[in-house]
Amino acid sequence: MVERQLWKARPTLPLVQAEAIIGGALATARDHDMEPMSVAVLDTGGHVVAFKREDGSGILRAQIAMGKAWGALGMGASSRLLRDRLSARQGFIAALTDVSEGRFVPVPGGVLVLDDEQYTLGAIGVSGDTSERDEFCAIQGIRAAGLGSQPDEPDPDWHASKL
Repeated sequence: MVERQLWKARPTLPLVQAEAIIGGALATARDHDMEPMSVAVLDTGGHVVAFKREDGSGILRAQIAMGKAWGALGMGASSRLLRDRLSARQGFIAALTDVSEGRFVPVPGGVLVLDDEQYTLGAIGVSGDTSERDEFCAIQGIRAAGLGSQPDEPDPDWHASKL
């Protein structure tokens, strides 16, 4: 007798798509000679679907990447938008950091992953270079997987920022 899976669920962001997003983000980083990257893709529940860390990426980069993605999911907006909207509300940022147990990083690099109907499937967080360049890689990774993003365009000055 063949044992059947007892519980069936449909993932919002399948592993194959998460891997394609990460592959696109890392390819973009290498194409633009960026610093070593850490890339996390989370589902809508904030669970890690896939993660990769390039050789030489700093030891805090994994947590920063996950915090960018987790914060974007938790607040329903990209981490760039959160930075811009909350820049004058440091008390609120501190509160969000506390209630998220340190998993809230409101700087560019956390991008929502959208389907073709604009529903959120998850989020990507990228850390390793400047925040604007991290966000560029995140958006390009999502595009490489054939999905949409919020924001749909990177900061226009992403290429001007250097470490």
